[in-house]
Amino acid sequence: MEVRPFGPSPAKVSVIGQGTWYIDSGDISAAFTTLRLGLDLGMNHIDTAEMYGAAEDIVGAVIAGRRDEVFLASKVLPSNASYDGTLRACERSLARLKTDWLDLYMLHWPGSYPIRETMRAMEKLVSEGAIRNIGVSNFDVEDLIAAERALRNEPMACNQVLYHLLDRGMERRLLPYCSRRDIAVVGYAPYGHGNFPAPHSVGGRLLAAIGARHERTARQVALNFLTRDPSVFTIPKTVHPERVVENAGGAGWRLSADEVAAIDQAFPAPDYDAPLAVL
Repeated sequence: MEVRPFGPSPAKVSVIGQGTWYIDSGDISAAFTTLRLGLDLGMNHIDTAEMYGAAEDIVGAVIAGRRDEVFLASKVLPSNASYDGTLRACERSLARLKTDWLDLYMLHWPGSYPIRETMRAMEKLVSEGAIRNIGVSNFDVEDLIAAERALRNEPMACNQVLYHLLDRGMERRLLPYCSRRDIAVVGYAPYGHGNFPAPHSVGGRLLAAIGARHERTARQVALNFLTRDPSVFTIPKTVHPERVVENAGGAGWRLSADEVAAIDQAFPAPDYDAPLAVL
């Protein structure tokens, strides 16, 4: 699995990681098997959140005995993101995950508590060794700047946002800003939400044709395209072992410039400013 520096962090993080939203809603044993297989394949970035039900408990069991292999990320809900609330939420997440530290802790989306309170708590958690990197999720440029300004001693490590072929809005302003500031961008839902290009569609046929040239699938082509910028990582979610193998195959090879241009034309990024989409 291809790895990259993660923003200002010295950690080497897999370009394609593993999301965990709703992994507790079906076959739990399949979720265990799939996450463990993903780790075996080098997908060391596991992303979870206190909002994700029993996902943190599942992840905690999966990484038992393998903690040093994992770049582990979780998130605090905005409703819990007061200064004291953030500290307590992190303590609860650590207990569910059965670990002493998080590699990354994020505010899940902008909320009503002053961002300076949340960031102050995050910095305290860093100073105590409970977390190693501070991030946010679903923040547009203006909110991200406010969060950065609220930090006193630590850099902003990442912003996690919706990013797939049919929603490339973050490329217009957010990605250039993050690249300049050495902030990692983690794209979630890289296949969309039930709207991945159908095989018979124009875009679907293009992805399949490009994939055939590389002996890859359409989904692997999509993942490769979405992570072509060195600042970008992605965290597809699956509870199917065959699909996690497919996801892992989205990295470690390169699309040609002509192929990137063809995908860009078939799935164009917007040429206007719009609010950041959230799933």
